[in-house]
Amino acid sequence: MLDRLFELSGRGSTVGHEVRGGVTTFVAMAYIILLNPIILAGAKDVTGARLSIGELTTSTALAAAISTLLMAFVGNAPFGLAAGLGLNAVVAYQAAPHMTWAQAMGLVVLEGAVIILLAVTGLRTLIMNAIPLALKHAISVGIGLFIALIGLVDAGFVAPGSGTPVQLGATGHLTGWPVAVFCFGLLLMILLYVRGIPAAILISIAVTALLAVLVNSLTTVDPADWGVVAPRVPESLVAAPDFGLVGRFDLFGGFVTAGALTATVVLFTLVLSGFFDAMGTIIGVSDEAGLVDQEGRVPRLGRILTVDGVAGMVGGATSSSANTVFVESAAGVGEGARTGLASVVTGALLGLTLLFTPLAAVVPAAAAAPALVLVGALMMTQSKNVPWNDLDLAVPAFLTISLMPFTYSITNGVGAGVIVYTLIKAVKGRFAEIPWLLWVVTLVFLAYFGIDWLEELFA
Repeated sequence: MLDRLFELSGRGSTVGHEVRGGVTTFVAMAYIILLNPIILAGAKDVTGARLSIGELTTSTALAAAISTLLMAFVGNAPFGLAAGLGLNAVVAYQAAPHMTWAQAMGLVVLEGAVIILLAVTGLRTLIMNAIPLALKHAISVGIGLFIALIGLVDAGFVAPGSGTPVQLGATGHLTGWPVAVFCFGLLLMILLYVRGIPAAILISIAVTALLAVLVNSLTTVDPADWGVVAPRVPESLVAAPDFGLVGRFDLFGGFVTAGALTATVVLFTLVLSGFFDAMGTIIGVSDEAGLVDQEGRVPRLGRILTVDGVAGMVGGATSSSANTVFVESAAGVGEGARTGLASVVTGALLGLTLLFTPLAAVVPAAAAAPALVLVGALMMTQSKNVPWNDLDLAVPAFLTISLMPFTYSITNGVGAGVIVYTLIKAVKGRFAEIPWLLWVVTLVFLAYFGIDWLEELFA
């Protein structure tokens, strides 16, 4: 029955390979259940409200389990899905400051709906052709730098400077136990990762969190120095999941609170980041699994992309941010995963974590932030795909990459890159290289950057 349902023989796999691969993917990506709540809870919405770590942990695990099981039975692909790093940064630091959390999550639901629309129509081809490939790579690199900066700031390793925009630590030097714990965690994670240790990120977070609990119990560190979460031994390891955030989303409220233009640009950024990141991951992991045919086609690609869109909607509906395909699925593929049966195993294990949510309240930013820095470093590898000797592409790519961390805004980086690319091509008379859709996107970003002038003009 399993062979017929998941095409095990046809893909040269066995139940044993799939189970081992599914477990490996879970171990490789389980860190997101701890990390996603840290990122989202570390930001405030327009009203100053924060989301609960406990509720976020439940939502993150629930959405990941549902999304991964959907991929198993609909897409029959060995992919784990969960809240996407980079996408959650857009929600926390781009959307939330302009609207309530419910409204930000409503945009995430809409993002998933747009992804589905793009997957079931031919529009995805138009969009892929409109955005230059170099800018797509630059977006990934810029998000990587942005994520790394968030991690460094959350850990206290980098702080606003007195004579410079930023500086080393709060005083210009590294001080305090939380920063020391972060440095230990970062070095441990890097060393384990480069040694190829399975689940290096999760192991490092766990070890560093235990160290933080020990330090917090033996010293007089101010709880506020640890950030959102002060590391303490939980009263219990198992608890009933808290579904308080499930269903708390407002589809169109963000367009009222933040304004139609701002909300549209945030939505566009979510769609752009989610769609192209997922495409790259799906093709890359499928290729590693030997599932890509001679023409570069992935089996059931339409279904896989549709599930990715549904996963985005599930993430918004549970307030866990947009869910997407995880590149860590490659770890499971390396262990033999070839079909959706591996995703059944991964999804079931993600579901079990719903009972262990108290563990998330133990992990401070000092233990989780190293993962942001390492993931940022891994995303930087996309920079090799940018043709730096071609100024028509290099300059827009540079602006895209640099403005994301410098302005703490993914949207600003994407917008600057698109505008400058379009104008460079126009000034050089290469109008044939500017798809009509890119003109539309350029006008949207010009309006975004000039929103204050527009508001004064039409006031």
